[in-house]
Amino acid sequence: MKTTSEIRSSFLNFFKQNHHEEVPSSSLIPHNDPTLLFTAAGMVQFKDVFTGLETRPYHRAVTAQKCLRAGGKHNDLENVGYTSRHHTFFEMLGNFSFGDYFKEEAIFYAWNFVTKELQIPKNRLLVTVYSEDSEAAALWQKIGGFSDDKIIRISTTDNFWSAGDTGPCGPCSEIFYDHGDTIPGGPPGSKDEDGDRFVEIWNLVFMQYEQKLLDSKTEPQRFPLPRPSIDTGMGLERISAVLQGVQSNYDIDLFQALIQAIVEITGVPYHGKFASSHRVIADHLRASSFLIAEGTLPSNEGRGYVLRRIMRRAMRHVQLLGKKDPLLQQLFPVLLSQMGGVYPELERAKALISETLFLEEVKFQETLERGLKLLQDELSKLPSSKLFPGESAFKLYDTYGFPLDLTEDALRAQGIHVDMDGFKKAMEKQKAEARSSWVGSGEAKTDSLWYALKDKVGATDFLGYETLKAEGVTLGLISQNKEVEKAQKGDTVLILTNQSPFYGESGGQMGDTGTITTLSKVSPARIKITNTLKKLGDLIVHEGFLEEGTLHLKDNLLMQVDKPRRDALRANHSATHLLHSALHHILGSHVAQKGSLVAPDKLRFDFSHPKALTSGEIQEIEFWVNAQIRSNSSVLTHLMSIKDALQSGATALFGEKYAEEVRVVSMGADDQKEKDLKTSVELCGGTHVTRTGDIGYFKIIQETGVAAGIRRIEALTGKNAEIFVRQEEAFLKELCLSFKSTPETLSERIQTLLLEKKRLEKEIQNLRQQAPHSNTMRHEDLKTFGALKVLNLTLKNYPLNELKSLLDAEKHRLTSGLVVLANITDDKVSLIIGVTKDLTPLFNAVELVQKVSPLLGGKGGGGRPDLAQAGGSSSERLKEIFKMIDSEISQKIIS
Repeated sequence: MKTTSEIRSSFLNFFKQNHHEEVPSSSLIPHNDPTLLFTAAGMVQFKDVFTGLETRPYHRAVTAQKCLRAGGKHNDLENVGYTSRHHTFFEMLGNFSFGDYFKEEAIFYAWNFVTKELQIPKNRLLVTVYSEDSEAAALWQKIGGFSDDKIIRISTTDNFWSAGDTGPCGPCSEIFYDHGDTIPGGPPGSKDEDGDRFVEIWNLVFMQYEQKLLDSKTEPQRFPLPRPSIDTGMGLERISAVLQGVQSNYDIDLFQALIQAIVEITGVPYHGKFASSHRVIADHLRASSFLIAEGTLPSNEGRGYVLRRIMRRAMRHVQLLGKKDPLLQQLFPVLLSQMGGVYPELERAKALISETLFLEEVKFQETLERGLKLLQDELSKLPSSKLFPGESAFKLYDTYGFPLDLTEDALRAQGIHVDMDGFKKAMEKQKAEARSSWVGSGEAKTDSLWYALKDKVGATDFLGYETLKAEGVTLGLISQNKEVEKAQKGDTVLILTNQSPFYGESGGQMGDTGTITTLSKVSPARIKITNTLKKLGDLIVHEGFLEEGTLHLKDNLLMQVDKPRRDALRANHSATHLLHSALHHILGSHVAQKGSLVAPDKLRFDFSHPKALTSGEIQEIEFWVNAQIRSNSSVLTHLMSIKDALQSGATALFGEKYAEEVRVVSMGADDQKEKDLKTSVELCGGTHVTRTGDIGYFKIIQETGVAAGIRRIEALTGKNAEIFVRQEEAFLKELCLSFKSTPETLSERIQTLLLEKKRLEKEIQNLRQQAPHSNTMRHEDLKTFGALKVLNLTLKNYPLNELKSLLDAEKHRLTSGLVVLANITDDKVSLIIGVTKDLTPLFNAVELVQKVSPLLGGKGGGGRPDLAQAGGSSSERLKEIFKMIDSEISQKIIS
């Protein structure tokens, strides 16, 4: 029996032997593709190759691609755990042809791999083709010897494939495996096709078209591709189930290792009603771990929110197995041992993955318990209906952070469904205001302009690594999103040239500024360049303002970059590389860059790390970077293939798309042979200093959190860093004078004063509580209702931050009873009601406050059953309020 790992290797080796280039799996986060949330198929990384926008040095490729389907068009989340074949994370084996071979060879390769390499019996196989694709049907008869009844024609979109609303697409042909007549289910296209007897193992897509969205009001349209191509996809988990003789993907070796670990830790066997929970946990652990490894962290928006939903769904099923302690972190080493060899990012990010899983599970425990309790409260109010109110589901989601799919999951066992129309209405109501203020950005129109211009003028030759001054020719002028022939004094214009020393904003580095002048001897034009952009990868766009003259197409130009500003940018960019390396050395290999800003006056660096840095860590990072600056070592750049660059140890960003030839920037040992001594080696197209000493000095000015698991460092270099340090020194001297201290004893002096302040505040508070009757601004009225005591207390100008402490003291004095406290300050009234714990089953402070709040002129109030508060401005109605509360209490006692 072949293991899953052996099957993966067999596929890759088979196609390599047939002259295919093995291409590594791309990131789960599609690069520069806003139409896709995650990589859901093997062809995603080749999308631009299929459309002709990108060329590769090979025409055949084979991959084992990481895929995720948990959002957008491809969303299998709700089915995971309840079927034998659905997953969020899975691996897609695929072979591709970019205008090389087409249908006949694709079918030939597939047939030979399945029947000869994998030795699957021919009588177990059948195929589908698109109803209009007679060519594919004839080829299956020729190559596979299929009879007509084994070739099923499908007219639906099941046999016409696309990865999204736009992009390459075409008819497809699927290979199905027949488990035999002992398993229920019919062949594809029949009314019983959803059974488990016939399982699709391979999909061959014949890429003949590109789907384009011409405007937002019409359906996408299809246009023939310049070169028909092939895209195939075989689910590794599905083919492994077939070859390992099991009917469920969850019974293959990869999943069984995880499921058996779940059984051992929880003590719950893998069968019966709990089997679905085992499957959910195993699947979602895989998805969560790979997303975290690629830098996606749990958050409340975008991909981070999808990750959080996946993790929380797994955690809900952990609880169903009776496990209260965090489980996912305990399972991760099993996954690492299974897949870490094939996907080294799991090993690289293991510390981050483990800590993120643990922290999220601990954080969610409180949310889960609260959400489930609220869910049960809502259910207790329902009649014997099988429909849960959508408004209640939205309240759980919006107010308490309880995801909709968890609500649905919790209700599923009871046969109850969520009223989705009600849920959507509640969500739409909340979004109405934001939606009404939305206006279209017009970006699609602008993008089409850049594509047209690039076709016309080609790429811009960048000269800025070697020089800050160069001549060029005007090839394009854009004003107000339109191409123009000329621009005049006072115009704001975008300028395209054949070559340029100006760096276009990219890789976090801001674009250059400077000047462009025409070389005309008569009335030369002068343009102040305020920014430089980069479009479509290699189109440099100069944004500027015409200060003098008229600029025409084909004018000869002199272009000059602002040198002091570029020097500052170079220093800050090189400093970010040293900072990145320092974070790896000091915090660990789990650190991954999440974003950066390289400006002339500062730098900003976002990175993955689960907690705030200590002052000691910040000092250590600063010292490490400044030590590299003092070493004054060379900053070297080399052009090499992406494969060689990665093998040499260069740091690449997950999800970033790189050309076949990349620029590698290294800092450290001057001898190129001593590569192991390099301080920093990164793929980077930015501009850098020539020696680390040119940076001057490095100073961190702030470390903050920007999202869950993502930290941000802001820093200064050179002169700006020196100015900042001098300002800090001046401030320190002022503090020392004010506190009559020295820099060495200042911290201790401040701590002493803070402790003394705290002691005095406590003493004042105690004096107030010990002498309540001496307060001339106080009026109290103690009433009894049988054995029940109610204290009505009116105060004036009492410190607001001490009202709750006073209320607690009065409750303690009563032992058992209610305290109604009103404090008048500057014509405003604060009302607090307290109920001793023994009486909360009978009296609810929130209900009492909400009853009387309108008399105060307030908006409802809130709190807990034992303590609630409200505010308003109608102090003249306090007597009426006390009377109403007394009446409510009296009625409660009588009832």
